[in-house]
Amino acid sequence: MVVLEAAEEGGFVVKCVELPVASQGETKEEALKNIKEAIEGYLEVKAELLGKRVKGERVEVVVEAPPTLMA
Repeated sequence: MVVLEAAEEGGFVVKCVELPVASQGETKEEALKNIKEAIEGYLEVKAELLGKRVKGERVEVVVEAPPTLMA
């Protein structure tokens, strides 16, 4: 799960609740694209550090903000 917030200086800040990952973007769409890339990068590095290869099936997860965040 991620939390998307308007930044005081403009644009948006998005934080992953489960991982120590955050990103930003000028638009909501850009911020969500950037956090997805940041999470993927974090998980790739974590897997390398653990010396394990990621096993299993790669599954794409689409994150949609609840309507209350879109207002």
